[in-house]
Amino acid sequence: MPLRLSPTFRDALAEAHRPLAGIWVCTGSPLVAEICAGSGLDWVLVDMEHSPNGLESVLAQLQAVAAYPVTPVVRVPIGDVVTIKQVLDLGAQNLLVPMVSSRTDAEAVVAAVRYPPRGTRGVGSALARSARWNRVDDYLQDADAHVSLFVQIETTAGVEAAAEIAAVDGVDGVFVGPADLAASMGVLGQQTHPDVVAAALRTFEAVRAAGKPVGVNAFDPAVAQAYLDAGASFVLVGADVGLLARGSEALATRWVAASVPSDGAAGERASY
Repeated sequence: MPLRLSPTFRDALAEAHRPLAGIWVCTGSPLVAEICAGSGLDWVLVDMEHSPNGLESVLAQLQAVAAYPVTPVVRVPIGDVVTIKQVLDLGAQNLLVPMVSSRTDAEAVVAAVRYPPRGTRGVGSALARSARWNRVDDYLQDADAHVSLFVQIETTAGVEAAAEIAAVDGVDGVFVGPADLAASMGVLGQQTHPDVVAAALRTFEAVRAAGKPVGVNAFDPAVAQAYLDAGASFVLVGADVGLLARGSEALATRWVAASVPSDGAAGERASY
């Protein structure tokens, strides 16, 4: 029986009448990914670069979120052709590739997601979830329509080359990473430093001028809104691990501090 694949993130952005808000999924847990997928947010980013995610856990998370009206994007660790091939064969339709700093970098990752003669992706769809084991008609011929590719600009070199990167055929959008950009600019840990924000906004202008959507990572609501006002089409506004960390800390602040006894009460308990 022929099967149909979901629309890509490229399609979702093209059809949206507003910016799309998403969340990082970093725990490696399919259960947590499913909880986030049912939140009402537009997209989830399954991270392989800075999280304990391998091929098996990414597969499980893609399966867990598939039942929900949310678009999953997988960030691979780097633009490695083997990793990209494997993640695509798992059934990931939307990739984010970090540390793309030149037109050459962008062209290389585009080639990695396309089959020959337009690219270098290895052919194994009959064995893979990508084509649902050959249950998707004409998958090989239509593969480009089933895959969207976003690249991450997060260095000063990438900012300078943003227009060229965005213009590469096959790059569907650009995501700005302020954390690594700050490090590249010598202000490590200062994502909202005026120079970092200015560089991000220059990237916005270059990408939008090339006719491509641009997104950014911004957990602070005021910063996220400022980037949206500047033309961001998609944003990541939180992370599963961050929500758990801050939420559990708030519980500790409320209940551990409240339960610390006075010296007298401590003495009475000790006497028991």
